Parts: sequence; C-alpha cells; structure tokens
Amino acid sequence: MKKSFDFSAEAIVALARADALRALDEDRGGGDLTAALVDPQSSARAHVLARESAVLCGRAWVDATVLELDPTAQLLWHVSDGERCEPGQVVLELQGLAQPLLTAERTALNFLQLLSAVATKTARYVAEVQGSRAQVVDTRKTLPGLRLAQKYAVRTGGGRNHRMGLYDAVLIKENHIAAAGGIAQVLARAAAVAARADFVEIEVETLAQLAEALEAGARMVLLDNMDLPTLREAVRINRGRAILEISGGVTLEGLRSLAETGVDRISIGSLTKDVKAIDFSMRFETL
Repeated sequence: MKKSFDFSAEAIVALARADALRALDEDRGGGDLTAALVDPQSSARAHVLARESAVLCGRAWVDATVLELDPTAQLLWHVSDGERCEPGQVVLELQGLAQPLLTAERTALNFLQLLSAVATKTARYVAEVQGSRAQVVDTRKTLPGLRLAQKYAVRTGGGRNHRMGLYDAVLIKENHIAAAGGIAQVLARAAAVAARADFVEIEVETLAQLAEALEAGARMVLLDNMDLPTLREAVRINRGRAILEISGGVTLEGLRSLAETGVDRISIGSLTKDVKAIDFSMRFETL
C-alpha cells in the first residue's frame, strides 16, 4: 500500500529531482535552440531577485533543475524555505556554465514562483487564525503532477496537509453516502478499511446529519457550507467527540469568524488552486 509522503529532507530532494526532470524534458525537448547560440565553454554569474514580499519556497526544486544541467554549478542561497524575502532582495547567487544556466532559468523560476506563492498565501491564512484552535489545512485541489510540491509549500507556509490522495485516508462525501445507502451504512463499511487509512472523515451538510454521524461513531466530520450560527451549534452538539472541519467557500476575509466558532480545522482549496505567482527574476553577467 502506498504510504503518505513523509517530507523528510531526503524525500524532498528526491521529489524535487523527479519534478525537475519532467519539467526540463517538457521545456527543452530535443535541445535549447536559443542557448545553443552561446559559447558552450563560457561561464556566467547570475542572481535571482525578489520583486515582491514573499515567503520563499522551492530551493530544492531550483537546485535540482540547475544541477541536473550543470552538476558543477555553485548556488549560494541567501534566504531559506519558510523565510520572508523583500522586494529588491537577492535570494540566490549562481555561477556555472552559461548554456545550462540559461536553459535552467525558466524552469527554476517557475518552481520558485509557484511554490513561494503557495507558501506566502498559506502564511497569510495561518496568521489570520492565530490564537484560535483552528488549523489551516489544504485539499486535493492541486496542479496535476505537482501535488506533493504544493503540499510541501503549504507546510512551509505554516499550514497542515489533508490527505495526500485517494490512497491514504477516507473522506466520505455526499455522493459516497448516497451510493452506500446512508450515513450509518457507509461508516460501517469504512470500518473495514480504517486500519489502512490515516483517518476516516465524513462530510455532513445539516445538524441532523451531524447528529447521525456522531451516533454512528464518526470521529472526524467535515461541515460543508454551513453558516456561522449553524457552525457554532455544531460545535455545541459535538462536545469534543469528533474533530470538526469546515469546508466550502472559505475566504481570507471571513476566516477569523470561522475560526472563532471553535472548529478544529479549516480546509481551503484556494491555497493551492487559486494562486498568483510571486515575481522573481534572474539576471546574468558573463565571466
């Protein structure tokens, strides 16, 4: 059985290299026709500049991209993953062969701008719930092929990961309940796979469904698209029996009010789905 990703340093390096190889293959195909105009023996220095304030994320992906093309390249980072960079700040200095640095430029920046965007957005949401019991959690609404990278970025921004995929946890939604014949029935069937799952969670849309789920032994419940009075009542009914999670239409503006209802988790698809790339640029000088 496939296990949840452990996000160890070694695993991140391996993940970044696999992502970088796919991205480089997509970008250069049979070769970089433009970089071929440059003398293959010439060397260059370069630096990566932040154009806006951000929580940096993606160092391993940049390293993997550059070193795949020039294993002798030198990279000197001035900002670590999880640290904030400011406009005009040099976050990375590079030195190596000019051709591979030019070929690596766009792929490296693509990773850096995307993952930093996810980490930066997550950090804003985490700051908004500070002091409450609520945790900010991601979803499966990720870019295809980059889920683990984006979930790493959520962690870098201070958020928590939900399930990695369909293989590591059970999330019973409306259609699963309908197909299985009801809340009690589907939870009974979930018991058969619970030992193989990190958690079993069931989605409810009403207080009556919450009561039914709790009666059937639910230990983790997703409260879908409930208004604030209903959420507060759900917390009262629950009385700490199950972990309560909010989902659906969560915005930064309304986040604090949701957190103050007393729920345990708030899952937010926009952390990974609706992100605006952070502006970084790379500047070269030949040696």
